[in-house]
Amino acid sequence: QVQLVESGGGLVQAGGSLRLSCVASGSISSINLMGWYRQAPGKQRELVAQIISGGSTGYADSVKGRFIISRDNAKNAVYLQMNSLKPEDTGVYFCNAHVTTTARSLYPFWGQGTQVTVSS
Repeated sequence: QVQLVESGGGLVQAGGSLRLSCVASGSISSINLMGWYRQAPGKQRELVAQIISGGSTGYADSVKGRFIISRDNAKNAVYLQMNSLKPEDTGVYFCNAHVTTTARSLYPFWGQGTQVTVSS
């Protein structure tokens, strides 16, 4: 099995910064795509940013220029540096990883989520 554990959420004032971390562990052969999603109260989960193993990244329009996604392939970790935070960035942030397991199966795995609250 594979586990994803997130950390780094919290309460911050508008304009502040937070850094989220996610580490994958377990029966991992390789991880191609890793990403961050968020879900605000009463809304659907949405993609925030994603990164492939080679380093190419993609961002939601709402976070471009403010958020930076990065990864450490050796640690099976992905990070999200969030700057110039806005109240509308509030939500539960979920880590996602497309893992090829040691059994050579490809699955998407999710973390448990970490709360980010931005006060105005």
